[in-house]
Amino acid sequence: MKIALINENSQAAKNGMIFDTLKKVVEPMGHEVYNYGMYSAEDEHQLTYVQNGILAAVLLNSGAADYVITGCGTGEGAMLACNSFPKVLCGHITSPLDAYLFSQVNDGNCIALPFAENFGWGGELNLQYIFEKLFCAPGGGGYPKERVVPEQRNKKILDQVKEVTHTDMVTILKNLDRELVKGALSGEGVKKYFFDNCKCDKLAACVKEILA
Repeated sequence: MKIALINENSQAAKNGMIFDTLKKVVEPMGHEVYNYGMYSAEDEHQLTYVQNGILAAVLLNSGAADYVITGCGTGEGAMLACNSFPKVLCGHITSPLDAYLFSQVNDGNCIALPFAENFGWGGELNLQYIFEKLFCAPGGGGYPKERVVPEQRNKKILDQVKEVTHTDMVTILKNLDRELVKGALSGEGVKKYFFDNCKCDKLAACVKEILA
């Protein structure tokens, strides 16, 4: 699985710690981690939580990433932004229990974490335990076990609802404010990783045209 990390400007100083913690947990499981920034508080390429949502949606819709880890101060803004887009199912995660239940019950492909609220002493340990429980088993396994069938059925229904209520990602990118989208896609991580991993020619062409 290709897992992308995206940080917005208010919590960019924590990027290195989050990236190292994520790699420590998931690389032994056989997953790959791609750091799309922001890389530091001084990073000249700034991302807002809204732009995190745009970038996350581009990565997931194109197949350049299978899962996105993002967040903001509270995690709420990043979660709302991500869920504005098609084929993105983002959970607001604050604890290892949240992570496990979101994975098993909701089978999403993105999480938004609070990197400021209640992130004090031991914050990196909570992150580690969250990542462990998020990826300890394939998503959609259900919990409790007697609820597996209705939970899986509801997930399929939600996916079908999103297919109806959202348009395709290329149309969305072209209709959004050009500078907003360009800002979301101009980071070093996109240049380094996106085009090599993208599986959608239409989205790749759209991103190239926006960045030209």
